[in-house]
Formats: sequence, structure tokens, C-alpha cells
Amino acid sequence: MLHGTATSYCVFSRTWWRENADWPNGLEPCPGRKHTLAQHCTEDEAKRIASDWNLAHTPGRLSRKAEYDQEEH
Repeated sequence: MLHGTATSYCVFSRTWWRENADWPNGLEPCPGRKHTLAQHCTEDEAKRIASDWNLAHTPGRLSRKAEYDQEEH
């Protein structure tokens, strides 16, 4: 993991839909709450962690997926 003042990344998972019978297919676009998987990563580490997590987990109906974003300092 990264230490110091360089750019770091946080890896998280979240859903992209929520159940809503009024929408087509019963799904409304709605980015869910982020669930942290890793922090203080380099971008290469973050990409690998998110990719590995996505390969190991089925997204399901609500499309739960891992992604990453730059951390604020």
C-alpha cells in the first residue's frame, strides 16, 4: 500500500440500481452507498483489487460492482 503524499486511491463496491415497480424491468438507476474494500492504494493496486473483486462476485440484479476513486488529502 502507498505511504506519503503521492496520489492514493480507495477501492469500494456499491450497487447501481434499486427496486422500483414504476420503472422498466422494476429497476431504477440509483448508485448505492459505498462499501470500502481497500484504502491508500496506488492506481495499479486499486485496478487489480477492483478487477479481482468483480471476477469473484456476481453483480446480481442490482449490479453490485467494485470500483475505485482518488482519495482526498
